[in-house]
Amino acid sequence: MNKTLSVCVFCGSRTGSNPAFMTAATQMGETIARNGWRLVYGAGDVGLMGAVARGAQDAGGETFGVIPQHLVNWEVGKTDLTTYIVTENMHERKKLMFMNSDAIVVLPGGAGSMDEFFEVLTWAQIGLHTKPIVLVNIEGYWNPLNGLVDHMIDNGFADASLRDFFVSVGTIDQAVDALQSSLV
Repeated sequence: MNKTLSVCVFCGSRTGSNPAFMTAATQMGETIARNGWRLVYGAGDVGLMGAVARGAQDAGGETFGVIPQHLVNWEVGKTDLTTYIVTENMHERKKLMFMNSDAIVVLPGGAGSMDEFFEVLTWAQIGLHTKPIVLVNIEGYWNPLNGLVDHMIDNGFADASLRDFFVSVGTIDQAVDALQSSLV
């Protein structure tokens, strides 16, 4: 029996100011489902999170959501998921999302998305995992983050190999190509 591959998507609980972000989130959810993968995400029904989940559900995909109790109302916990888990805190949320995924995709988002990205990046850097990490740089949204990584390397706070632990792509199609080549 083949195991269903699971893709964790970190993204904003807001829609952002560029409509391309919502379009990309919906497309990411649809594409995960169409590839027969399971969506793992933060269980919110607002912002990009909600768009990713609805995209996956509308395309017939399996969804696995994890939300901490203190965010159930704020992020509007999406209880109609295949699997819906409420945790005690954010640390438990991130741990469950990570443990239940085979790859990580980061769409536009705020401080929480950056926290999630840097946590899985750090874990890869120190050898705790080898899961692919794909940063989806929709319309250059993550250019400053990519620049910050280069800045850390240029100033001696990270080895150049830090860049090897994630790939930055510009479109959902490129993200899927990166996932397909790394999840074989």
